[in-house]
Amino acid sequence: MSDRIPTSTSVVESAVIDAPFSDVWHLIKLQDFSKFWSSLTTSEFVKGASPETDIVKWAFKDGTELEVKQEAHSSIDYYITYSVISSQPALTYSSVISTIKLFPVTSGTHEGQTFVQWSGNFSSDADAGVIEDAKYKRREALADLAKVVCKK
Repeated sequence: MSDRIPTSTSVVESAVIDAPFSDVWHLIKLQDFSKFWSSLTTSEFVKGASPETDIVKWAFKDGTELEVKQEAHSSIDYYITYSVISSQPALTYSSVISTIKLFPVTSGTHEGQTFVQWSGNFSSDADAGVIEDAKYKRREALADLAKVVCKK
């Protein structure tokens, strides 16, 4: 019998950011995440990666290093999808694919602001701790993004 707690293998966090859509969208590039996410020390293209493939290394303040690959990007539908292709230390699960999608708020009390949704879909071997960690990291990053773009 397993000690694993059954859990959803997906996470979705969102925020309404009090900044114009263009200010927020401008930062949603894998290589620019260290410009807003306080947990990162650097985010830079991986040297030697294929020119057809966007691979960025994220170095976290805790020493973790992830290589993330851009899987999809749309300047029409305003989203970016990426996967983690390597990690030091190694991940405790097989895979994850994440999408950040932006929506301009066009009416109502939040008109002129930006709605941001950040989802993650993990392989079935991800446990509850992984999902909780992903939830809080996304919340932290969205709050950091809001702080940076609201200063403008």
